[in-house]
Amino acid sequence: MSKAPPPGRETFSAFMPIHTRWMDNDVYGHVNNVVYYAYFDTAVNGYLIREGMLDIHDGAVIGLVVETGCRYFASVAFPDELEAGIAVAHIGTSSVRYEVGIFRKGEATAAAAGHFIHVYVGRDTRRPIALPDPFRAALERLQR
Repeated sequence: MSKAPPPGRETFSAFMPIHTRWMDNDVYGHVNNVVYYAYFDTAVNGYLIREGMLDIHDGAVIGLVVETGCRYFASVAFPDELEAGIAVAHIGTSSVRYEVGIFRKGEATAAAAGHFIHVYVGRDTRRPIALPDPFRAALERLQR
């Protein structure tokens, strides 16, 4: 099995800063693998909130994670400053596949890269709903 090279910055449409924390490091002295999933969640939802697409307190639409995965290329550790690159790989009727790369600030290639699939549902019903048109338009700007 051949290993794909780490993606570069050109793969992503937007970037969000990620601040490592002391507690992110494990006993081996680097950020533990499970923490990257929190970085993905923070980057995607932070972007959606910043762009006015997600209201986590009162919005009628919320995203539920149904799938995620990650490949690791280089270690990062506290107190590294990171940037999460975000792109949209696929937009369905009610779902979105995000691609996320974790970069040390200013580095050309990702230390880790993965994907994150949200299914958007009604807050009260928890049933899939069609993406609202303004939301879909904003996501299309992130497509690569």
